[in-house]
Amino acid sequence: MAVDYKRELNVLIELILQEQASDLHFSVGAHPLIRVSGTLIPLLKKPILTGSDVAAFAKVLMRNDQYERYLNFSEIDFSYENTEGVRFRGNAFYQRGHMGIALRLIPNVIRDFNELNLPPILESFTQRSQGFFLCVGPVGQGKSTTLAAMVNLINQTRAEHIVTIEDPIEYVYQEQKALIDQREVGIDTKNFETALTAALRQDVDVILVGEMRNTETIAAAVTAAETGHLVYSTLHTNDAAQTINRIVDSFPPTQQDQVRVQLASSLIAIFSQRLIPHIAGGLVPAYELLINNTAVSNLIRENRIHEIPSVIETGLEQGMIDMNRSLARLVQNGDITVENAFTYAVNPKGLERLI
Repeated sequence: MAVDYKRELNVLIELILQEQASDLHFSVGAHPLIRVSGTLIPLLKKPILTGSDVAAFAKVLMRNDQYERYLNFSEIDFSYENTEGVRFRGNAFYQRGHMGIALRLIPNVIRDFNELNLPPILESFTQRSQGFFLCVGPVGQGKSTTLAAMVNLINQTRAEHIVTIEDPIEYVYQEQKALIDQREVGIDTKNFETALTAALRQDVDVILVGEMRNTETIAAAVTAAETGHLVYSTLHTNDAAQTINRIVDSFPPTQQDQVRVQLASSLIAIFSQRLIPHIAGGLVPAYELLINNTAVSNLIRENRIHEIPSVIETGLEQGMIDMNRSLARLVQNGDITVENAFTYAVNPKGLERLI
C-alpha cells in the first residue's frame, strides 16, 4: 500500500507539537528522530527510512524549483509551512550518497524577553536609531529567536520601516506599529548583499540580516549601520572577541584598519548565547554581553581585541556580563546543574572561582 507522505508528515508534526520538540530529522537507514530539550530521540514506532522515503518527504517539503536546485547542488535551505500554519526552517543535504533532511520548528508566537529568560537590558538596544547589534553563538542556540523578540518589540512600539533579509524566512511578523517587509534569499532577492544595498534605497529604519556569510554582506551591514540605520545580524562565533576578529579578518589586510574604525564607531553590542538544559526540563540561555563604550571602542580601533574579555568581566555596573558569571548565576538559582555549567564554560578555571 502506497504511503501518503504528506499525511505522514502531518502526523509527525502533530507529534513534535505534542512532545514540545524543536527538530525533526530524516536519515536513510534510521527511524525519524526528534529533538526534545536538547536530546535526540528516535521514533521507534515509525519504520526505518529508505532512500525513496526521504526523497518523498523532500518533495512534500519543497517547491519543485527548490527540489531541482537540491538535486543539482546537493544541499539547500528552505522553509515549510503546513495547512495549519506550523512553520519549519529546513536544510536538505546528502551524506554518504544518501539524502538527509533536518527541520527546525519555528514557533508561531514570537516570545518576549521575559518568556525567553533574556536580560532586560536587550530592550535598550531596540530603542537605538542606528548602530550594529550582533547576536552570536553556535548553530541552534536561539540567535534567531532572540533577534525576533527584539524586532517584534520595535514592531509593537514604533512606527518604523523594518526590512528582514533571511535564508529562509523564519519568524513571520504580524504588523502592529511598524511596516515590515520580509525578503527571502533565492525568492525575493538574489543574495544578502544585493538585498542590503537595495534596502538603503527603501526608506528603511531597521534591517535584520539573517546571517553574515561573506565579506560583501559584512561590509554592506557595517556601512548600513554607519549611515543611520539600526542593523541586527548573527555570526557563528563563540564570543565577542572572536566575533570582532572574525569580522576584521574577513577583509584583506589593506582594509582591516578601516574596518576596525567603522566597527569602533558603529557597534552597539555583541550578545553571545548558549541554550542549556534546565533542571526542570526545557532550555535556558547562558550569555555574554559586550556593550560598546569608550574603552571598548578604543580597544577595537587599536587592535587590542585580546583585552576585551577583561573589560566584560569588569563592566558589570554598565550591564555587561561574562559567560562564567551567567553560568554561575544559573547554578546558584537552581536552573542548571554544575556539570552542565562546566560543559558549556569557555573558561572552566574561571568558573570554578565563581561557583
